[in-house]
Amino acid sequence: MKILDGIAPLAERYDGFILDLWGVVHDGRRPYPGVAEALGALKTRGKRVAFLSNAPRRAHVVDALLTGMGLDRALWDATVTSGEIAWRLLAGTHGYGRRALHIGPERDLSTVEGLDIDLVADPDAAEWVLNTGPDPERGNGAVEPYRPMLEACAARRLPMLCVNPDRFVMVGEQRVICAGALADLYVALGGPPAKEVGKPDPAVYAPVLDALGIAEPARIVAIGDSPHTDLAGAQGAGIDAVWALTGLAAHAHGAAPDPARLAQVAAAEGVRSIAALSGLRW
Repeated sequence: MKILDGIAPLAERYDGFILDLWGVVHDGRRPYPGVAEALGALKTRGKRVAFLSNAPRRAHVVDALLTGMGLDRALWDATVTSGEIAWRLLAGTHGYGRRALHIGPERDLSTVEGLDIDLVADPDAAEWVLNTGPDPERGNGAVEPYRPMLEACAARRLPMLCVNPDRFVMVGEQRVICAGALADLYVALGGPPAKEVGKPDPAVYAPVLDALGIAEPARIVAIGDSPHTDLAGAQGAGIDAVWALTGLAAHAHGAAPDPARLAQVAAAEGVRSIAALSGLRW
């Protein structure tokens, strides 16, 4: 697998860029070196840039996070998040019921803001489970502290809406669990399979493609650090993908991965990548 040192060669081939956020644009605390300059170079050349994230928060919350990190809002055209898509689902006729047990931090509650949904703390009072990920009380290091709550929910066969299909993410140098890891434990405990909102579901690419406004899919490329979500999702949506070697990929394969090994991993995952990318820089 060819490893690119920057995105300049991609700008010659593509007009639209779909970028993952965590592990590609930033590390959970700050943008990676060269990101702002790379985004600026794309916009200067008339390219369209959209962020597609499994973040369990609405798009306006994520945009505020990015600008708070120092990124100029003019550097991207649209943001689509799992939280935004879940909010649209819950704002419609969703069939989950009104009373939800929320597993996750308060910062994720934009997913239900302004909706006729009551959050409850007791599984016996809940009609379904809103899973946005680990909370501060039980921590983000492992799934075991969540077992008692999930066991109680599984015993009642409560439906679960998982608003982040990621199993893990990197925050700085630390790998932490995400909502997808809790959804896996829920099924293992006898709960029904969760409805997962986000990549790799090809359906989440539709609003991003609409925002890019590029008619020819061959002129669009997606960049992400996870074969399971980013590469698989792009493949399902029928667009090219590039494997970013930051974030989870750097954690798994180190700072100087072997191109042949990367190709083997992608093949084992059943995904394709036109190239790998050492970092989102020009």
